[in-house]
Amino acid sequence: MIAAPDTVLDGLAFPEGLRWHDGALFFSDMHGCTVWRLDPTGRGTRVLELATQPSGLGWGPDGAMYVVSMFDRRLLRMTPGGPQLVADLSALCPHVINDMVIDRAGRAYVGTFGCDLNAGEPPCPTFLYCVHPDGAVTVAADDLFFPNGAVITPDGATLIVSETFGHALTAFDVQADGALTGRRTFARFETTLPDGICLDEAGGIWVASPGVQELIRVLDGGRVTDRIPLPGRDAFSCVLGGPDRRDLYIGTAREYMPDRTRAQRAGRIEVTRVAIPGAGLP
Repeated sequence: MIAAPDTVLDGLAFPEGLRWHDGALFFSDMHGCTVWRLDPTGRGTRVLELATQPSGLGWGPDGAMYVVSMFDRRLLRMTPGGPQLVADLSALCPHVINDMVIDRAGRAYVGTFGCDLNAGEPPCPTFLYCVHPDGAVTVAADDLFFPNGAVITPDGATLIVSETFGHALTAFDVQADGALTGRRTFARFETTLPDGICLDEAGGIWVASPGVQELIRVLDGGRVTDRIPLPGRDAFSCVLGGPDRRDLYIGTAREYMPDRTRAQRAGRIEVTRVAIPGAGLP
Protein backbone atom coordinates (compact mmCIF):
# COMPACT_ATOMS: atom_id res chain seq x y z
CA MET A 1 0.00 0.00 0.00
CA ILE A 2 1.36 3.41 -1.01
CA ALA A 3 0.79 6.13 1.59
CA ALA A 4 -1.25 9.21 0.76
CA PRO A 5 1.05 11.99 -0.44
CA ASP A 6 2.24 14.73 1.89
CA THR A 7 2.28 18.36 0.76
CA VAL A 8 5.80 19.77 0.43
CA LEU A 9 4.95 23.19 -1.04
CA ASP A 10 1.59 24.86 -1.68
CA GLY A 11 0.25 28.22 -2.83
CA LEU A 12 1.31 27.57 -6.43
CA ALA A 13 -0.71 28.30 -9.57
CA PHE A 14 0.03 25.30 -11.78
CA PRO A 15 3.13 23.15 -11.09
CA GLU A 16 4.43 21.33 -14.17
CA GLY A 17 7.64 19.83 -15.57
CA LEU A 18 8.85 18.22 -12.34
CA ARG A 19 12.51 17.14 -12.53
CA TRP A 20 14.99 15.72 -10.01
CA HIS A 21 18.50 17.06 -10.59
CA ASP A 22 21.64 17.40 -8.50
CA GLY A 23 19.93 16.58 -5.20
CA ALA A 24 16.93 18.88 -5.60
CA LEU A 25 13.50 19.10 -7.22
CA PHE A 26 13.05 21.60 -10.04
CA PHE A 27 9.70 22.50 -11.58
CA SER A 28 7.85 25.15 -13.55
CA ASP A 29 4.95 26.96 -11.96
CA MET A 30 3.64 27.38 -15.47
CA HIS A 31 0.80 29.80 -14.82
CA GLY A 32 2.87 31.55 -12.16
CA CYS A 33 5.59 32.19 -14.78
CA THR A 34 8.33 30.92 -12.46
CA VAL A 35 10.87 28.09 -12.38
CA TRP A 36 11.51 26.81 -8.85
CA ARG A 37 14.16 24.77 -7.06
CA LEU A 38 13.00 22.87 -4.00
CA ASP A 39 15.68 21.51 -1.69
CA PRO A 40 15.24 18.30 0.36
CA THR A 41 14.12 20.30 3.40
CA GLY A 42 11.22 21.80 1.43
CA ARG A 43 12.73 25.27 1.04
CA GLY A 44 11.81 26.78 -2.31
CA THR A 45 13.98 29.15 -4.36
CA ARG A 46 12.87 31.03 -7.49
CA VAL A 47 15.33 30.18 -10.28
CA LEU A 48 13.78 32.10 -13.17
CA GLU A 49 10.87 34.44 -13.88
CA LEU A 50 9.56 33.99 -17.42
CA ALA A 51 6.52 35.99 -18.56
CA THR A 52 6.09 33.77 -21.64
CA GLN A 53 5.43 30.78 -19.31
CA PRO A 54 8.02 28.09 -18.57
CA SER A 55 7.16 24.43 -19.12
CA GLY A 56 9.57 21.56 -19.82
CA LEU A 57 12.96 21.56 -18.07
CA GLY A 58 16.14 19.62 -18.73
CA TRP A 59 19.93 19.67 -18.52
CA GLY A 60 22.49 19.43 -21.27
CA PRO A 61 25.70 17.37 -21.16
CA ASP A 62 27.53 20.46 -19.87
CA GLY A 63 25.17 20.72 -16.87
CA ALA A 64 23.34 23.84 -18.10
CA MET A 65 19.59 23.96 -17.52
CA TYR A 66 17.28 24.30 -20.53
CA VAL A 67 13.77 25.75 -20.31
CA VAL A 68 10.86 25.64 -22.74
CA SER A 69 9.39 29.13 -23.19
CA MET A 70 5.82 28.36 -24.20
CA PHE A 71 4.17 31.35 -25.82
CA ASP A 72 7.10 32.69 -27.84
CA ARG A 73 7.93 29.07 -28.72
CA ARG A 74 11.60 29.13 -27.88
CA LEU A 75 14.05 26.81 -26.16
CA LEU A 76 16.31 28.67 -23.74
CA ARG A 77 19.57 27.80 -22.03
CA MET A 78 20.37 29.26 -18.64
CA THR A 79 23.71 31.06 -18.38
CA PRO A 80 25.27 33.26 -15.66
CA GLY A 81 24.15 36.23 -17.76
CA GLY A 82 20.55 35.04 -18.04
CA PRO A 83 18.57 32.95 -20.51
CA GLN A 84 20.18 32.40 -23.92
CA LEU A 85 18.29 31.39 -27.07
CA VAL A 86 19.00 27.84 -28.28
CA ALA A 87 16.25 27.48 -30.89
CA ASP A 88 13.25 29.47 -32.10
CA LEU A 89 10.40 27.15 -33.09
CA SER A 90 7.86 29.90 -33.76
CA ALA A 91 8.06 29.55 -37.56
CA LEU A 92 7.26 25.84 -37.23
CA CYS A 93 4.64 25.90 -34.49
CA PRO A 94 1.47 28.00 -34.73
CA HIS A 95 0.60 27.01 -31.15
CA VAL A 96 2.51 26.93 -27.87
CA ILE A 97 5.26 24.42 -27.16
CA ASN A 98 5.16 22.44 -23.96
CA ASP A 99 7.02 19.63 -22.19
CA MET A 100 10.33 18.07 -23.24
CA VAL A 101 12.98 15.50 -22.43
CA ILE A 102 16.70 15.89 -23.17
CA ASP A 103 18.78 12.82 -24.02
CA ARG A 104 22.39 12.22 -22.98
CA ALA A 105 23.66 13.58 -26.30
CA GLY A 106 21.95 16.92 -25.58
CA ARG A 107 19.04 16.52 -28.00
CA ALA A 108 15.82 18.08 -26.71
CA TYR A 109 12.53 16.47 -27.73
CA VAL A 110 9.85 19.15 -27.46
CA GLY A 111 6.09 18.70 -27.75
CA THR A 112 3.48 21.20 -28.93
CA PHE A 113 -0.22 21.73 -28.16
CA GLY A 114 -1.30 21.57 -31.80
CA CYS A 115 -4.35 23.73 -31.01
CA ASP A 116 -5.35 26.79 -29.00
CA LEU A 117 -6.35 24.80 -25.93
CA ASN A 118 -7.15 27.84 -23.80
CA ALA A 119 -9.62 29.09 -26.44
CA GLY A 120 -11.34 25.71 -26.58
CA GLU A 121 -10.13 24.61 -30.01
CA PRO A 122 -10.43 20.86 -30.65
CA PRO A 123 -7.25 18.76 -30.65
CA CYS A 124 -5.44 18.35 -33.96
CA PRO A 125 -2.55 16.09 -35.01
CA THR A 126 0.78 17.78 -34.41
CA PHE A 127 4.53 17.18 -34.07
CA LEU A 128 7.23 16.21 -31.63
CA TYR A 129 10.32 18.24 -32.49
CA CYS A 130 13.98 17.46 -31.91
CA VAL A 131 16.26 20.39 -31.12
CA HIS A 132 19.83 19.25 -31.80
CA PRO A 133 22.82 20.51 -29.78
CA ASP A 134 23.72 22.97 -32.56
CA GLY A 135 20.21 24.47 -32.44
CA ALA A 136 18.94 22.80 -35.61
CA VAL A 137 15.30 21.71 -35.38
CA THR A 138 13.88 18.59 -37.04
CA VAL A 139 10.54 16.80 -36.86
CA ALA A 140 11.06 13.74 -34.67
CA ALA A 141 7.49 12.40 -35.03
CA ASP A 142 4.21 13.55 -36.56
CA ASP A 143 0.51 12.74 -36.28
CA LEU A 144 0.56 12.97 -32.48
CA PHE A 145 -2.39 14.27 -30.48
CA PHE A 146 -0.85 16.70 -27.98
CA PRO A 147 2.62 15.20 -27.33
CA ASN A 148 3.30 15.96 -23.70
CA GLY A 149 5.44 14.36 -20.98
CA ALA A 150 8.20 12.05 -22.20
CA VAL A 151 10.80 9.63 -20.84
CA ILE A 152 13.88 7.91 -22.26
CA THR A 153 14.93 4.45 -21.08
CA PRO A 154 18.29 4.02 -19.30
CA ASP A 155 19.94 2.52 -22.39
CA GLY A 156 18.83 5.52 -24.46
CA ALA A 157 17.17 3.20 -26.96
CA THR A 158 13.49 4.02 -26.38
CA LEU A 159 11.54 7.25 -26.02
CA ILE A 160 7.98 7.11 -24.67
CA VAL A 161 5.71 10.14 -24.96
CA SER A 162 2.24 10.93 -23.65
CA GLU A 163 -0.34 11.67 -26.31
CA THR A 164 -2.71 13.51 -24.02
CA PHE A 165 -5.67 13.72 -26.39
CA GLY A 166 -4.72 10.41 -28.04
CA HIS A 167 -5.35 8.68 -24.68
CA ALA A 168 -2.08 6.78 -25.11
CA LEU A 169 1.57 6.39 -24.27
CA THR A 170 3.46 5.99 -27.55
CA ALA A 171 6.95 4.45 -27.79
CA PHE A 172 9.69 4.95 -30.39
CA ASP A 173 13.13 3.50 -31.07
CA VAL A 174 15.81 6.20 -30.82
CA GLN A 175 18.38 6.05 -33.62
CA ALA A 176 22.00 7.19 -33.35
CA ASP A 177 21.18 10.50 -35.05
CA GLY A 178 18.19 11.13 -32.77
CA ALA A 179 15.57 10.05 -35.31
CA LEU A 180 12.55 8.20 -33.91
CA THR A 181 11.39 5.01 -35.63
CA GLY A 182 9.38 1.88 -34.84
CA ARG A 183 6.33 3.68 -33.49
CA ARG A 184 4.17 1.50 -31.25
CA THR A 185 1.63 1.80 -28.43
CA PHE A 186 2.99 1.31 -24.90
CA ALA A 187 -0.42 1.78 -23.26
CA ARG A 188 -3.86 2.94 -24.35
CA PHE A 189 -6.53 4.35 -22.06
CA GLU A 190 -10.29 4.82 -22.27
CA THR A 191 -10.67 7.96 -20.15
CA THR A 192 -7.16 8.80 -18.89
CA LEU A 193 -5.54 11.86 -20.49
CA PRO A 194 -1.85 11.18 -19.88
CA ASP A 195 0.18 14.28 -19.06
CA GLY A 196 3.50 14.15 -17.20
CA ILE A 197 5.15 10.74 -16.79
CA CYS A 198 8.16 9.12 -15.11
CA LEU A 199 9.80 5.72 -15.51
CA ASP A 200 10.94 3.21 -12.88
CA GLU A 201 13.55 0.44 -12.85
CA ALA A 202 10.94 -2.27 -13.48
CA GLY A 203 9.74 -0.59 -16.68
CA GLY A 204 6.59 0.82 -15.09
CA ILE A 205 5.47 4.34 -15.89
CA TRP A 206 3.74 6.63 -13.42
CA VAL A 207 1.14 8.68 -15.28
CA ALA A 208 -0.27 12.05 -14.21
CA SER A 209 -3.67 12.71 -15.73
CA PRO A 210 -6.19 15.56 -15.40
CA GLY A 211 -9.83 14.78 -14.70
CA VAL A 212 -9.45 11.49 -12.82
CA GLN A 213 -8.13 12.62 -9.39
CA GLU A 214 -5.53 9.87 -9.16
CA LEU A 215 -2.01 8.98 -10.24
CA ILE A 216 -1.56 5.57 -11.86
CA ARG A 217 1.34 3.22 -12.63
CA VAL A 218 1.09 1.29 -15.90
CA LEU A 219 3.16 -1.44 -17.56
CA ASP A 220 3.93 -1.99 -21.24
CA GLY A 221 0.69 -3.31 -22.68
CA GLY A 222 -1.54 -1.15 -20.49
CA ARG A 223 -1.98 -3.05 -17.21
CA VAL A 224 -2.44 -0.66 -14.27
CA THR A 225 -0.57 -1.91 -11.19
CA ASP A 226 -1.04 0.97 -8.72
CA ARG A 227 -3.38 3.88 -8.10
CA ILE A 228 -2.79 6.83 -5.76
CA PRO A 229 -6.07 8.65 -5.00
CA LEU A 230 -5.91 12.47 -5.13
CA PRO A 231 -9.34 13.59 -3.89
CA GLY A 232 -10.26 17.13 -4.91
CA ARG A 233 -7.29 17.65 -7.20
CA ASP A 234 -5.56 16.28 -10.29
CA ALA A 235 -1.98 15.33 -11.07
CA PHE A 236 -0.34 17.07 -14.03
CA SER A 237 3.30 16.05 -13.54
CA CYS A 238 5.39 13.55 -11.59
CA VAL A 239 8.99 12.48 -11.08
CA LEU A 240 10.89 9.89 -9.04
CA GLY A 241 13.62 11.59 -7.01
CA GLY A 242 15.34 11.68 -3.66
CA PRO A 243 18.70 10.03 -2.80
CA ASP A 244 17.39 6.59 -3.84
CA ARG A 245 14.91 7.83 -6.48
CA ARG A 246 12.01 6.35 -4.51
CA ASP A 247 10.42 9.66 -3.58
CA LEU A 248 7.50 10.12 -5.97
CA TYR A 249 6.92 13.86 -6.36
CA ILE A 250 3.57 14.95 -7.80
CA GLY A 251 2.49 18.33 -9.14
CA THR A 252 -1.23 18.82 -8.47
CA ALA A 253 -3.86 21.49 -9.08
CA ARG A 254 -7.65 21.66 -9.09
CA GLU A 255 -7.87 22.40 -12.81
CA TYR A 256 -5.94 23.65 -15.82
CA MET A 257 -7.41 26.99 -17.02
CA PRO A 258 -4.91 29.78 -16.23
CA ASP A 259 -7.38 32.46 -15.12
CA ARG A 260 -8.72 30.12 -12.43
CA THR A 261 -5.44 28.55 -11.34
CA ARG A 262 -3.89 31.98 -10.82
CA ALA A 263 -6.85 33.06 -8.71
CA GLN A 264 -7.04 29.84 -6.70
CA ARG A 265 -3.33 29.30 -6.00
CA ALA A 266 -4.28 25.73 -5.09
CA GLY A 267 -1.32 24.10 -6.81
CA ARG A 268 0.90 21.86 -4.70
CA ILE A 269 4.04 19.81 -4.78
CA GLU A 270 3.29 16.54 -2.99
CA VAL A 271 5.41 13.48 -2.25
CA THR A 272 5.05 9.84 -1.24
CA ARG A 273 7.39 6.85 -1.06
CA VAL A 274 7.26 3.98 -3.55
CA ALA A 275 9.01 0.59 -3.69
CA ILE A 276 10.65 0.78 -7.11
CA PRO A 277 13.28 3.48 -7.85
CA GLY A 278 13.20 5.78 -10.82
CA ALA A 279 15.21 5.07 -13.98
CA GLY A 280 16.20 6.73 -17.23
CA LEU A 281 15.52 10.34 -18.18
CA PRO A 282 14.44 12.86 -17.12
